Amino acid sequence: MSSTSGLAYAVRTATRQGLTRDLPHGPDDLQWVANTATLIYGDRDAVLVDTYTSIEQNAELVEWVTSFGRQLTHIFITHGHGDHFFGIGQLLKAFPEAKAIASKGSVAGAHTQGEPKWRDGFWEKLFPGQIPEITYPEPLDGDHFELEGHRLEVMEMGYTDTVDTTSLWLPDLGLVVAGDVVYNDTHQFTAETTPESREHWAQAAERLAELNPVAVVAGHKKPNTPDHPMILAQTAGYLRSFNAAVEGSRTAEELYARMLRLYPRRANPGALWGGAKVAKPTPT
Repeated sequence: MSSTSGLAYAVRTATRQGLTRDLPHGPDDLQWVANTATLIYGDRDAVLVDTYTSIEQNAELVEWVTSFGRQLTHIFITHGHGDHFFGIGQLLKAFPEAKAIASKGSVAGAHTQGEPKWRDGFWEKLFPGQIPEITYPEPLDGDHFELEGHRLEVMEMGYTDTVDTTSLWLPDLGLVVAGDVVYNDTHQFTAETTPESREHWAQAAERLAELNPVAVVAGHKKPNTPDHPMILAQTAGYLRSFNAAVEGSRTAEELYARMLRLYPRRANPGALWGGAKVAKPTPT
């Protein structure tokens, strides 16, 4: 999409298997999750927001970015989860003049995910032979950077689906590239959250709504779903529904079933099951 500002953006999704795979039941056709990568571009230059999980997915991302014929100046990473930054090395090899950046908190999170415990003990086990060699973003000095004179504002969103998350706000496009602060028709990853942090997360989504954006790109979305600002309220509503279901459930299975009744056709029920097991752990 484009605007009178001279900037435009495009969103690409890459679908992969979810992280939680021991579901007690659930819609078999929705047991996947799609990551987004967003290219913001002007007449000459471009900025990429987030990368993908696997070597193959990131090779396809390189081809997609190349097809726009712009010089990539920055790769901005919204937060430190590996599925959002693992492609940095492949992108920098293809675009050596680009700079990979993130907030200081997101850089710290990325370094945690790159440790052997996580890269080899978690990601490589789930996606054997598919995880790239790790390249880390550099910490951004300040709260914004520019693309052809247009301001790209880095918004610190705090603890959402993990610690130290950010979103990118482009006033000249009316665009929020939200990272995992926002999900679009996809079960939200709550395995790292508490009731208090989920309420904080809901309020973070509502804070983005106060910008009155024209479009909002979620970190995870069903392919081809519109980037409509209504997903901000939907994200907050899901989290508050989850908190209410936690209060009303005795077991993880009951919590999972309650939420599936409310959201039967969201992608990646594995994220819901993973969060349910944390919220209602089996007694030992």
